Amino acid sequence: MTENMDEIQDFLMSEREKVLSEAEWRFRMRGYGYNLRRTDGGVEVARLPQNRLLGTLKL
Repeated sequence: MTENMDEIQDFLMSEREKVLSEAEWRFRMRGYGYNLRRTDGGVEVARLPQNRLLGTLKL
């Protein structure tokens, strides 16, 4: 597990290409220990189980 937001973003976006829906993507990322939440500014990325905010993806 890394704390580097660039590496996390690369991983999340590569996984997003593998799924059909955003709901499926969020579900898969929970399995990897990330909680994704859609906001007005993009997608907030938090580390589980503490739900500690790591950053925001601008999508």
